[in-house]
Amino acid sequence: MTDNIYKKIELTGTSKNSIEDAVNKAVNKASKTVRNMRWFTLEEVRGVLNRDAVEEWQATIKVGFTIDD
Repeated sequence: MTDNIYKKIELTGTSKNSIEDAVNKAVNKASKTVRNMRWFTLEEVRGVLNRDAVEEWQATIKVGFTIDD
């Protein structure tokens, strides 16, 4: 078994539907350029209000990925 070394990046996804959708959008977009993503932590949730209603969710996550040998 190898000892993994991880690097973290911070991403913020947005969605008009849900926090989960915002997280998934951030991960899906990052997966196009970042390899070996292994885990994430939800750091912050924000929202945009319009006329006293939630218009958009914003989810900030930290993603850990392994560095290639």
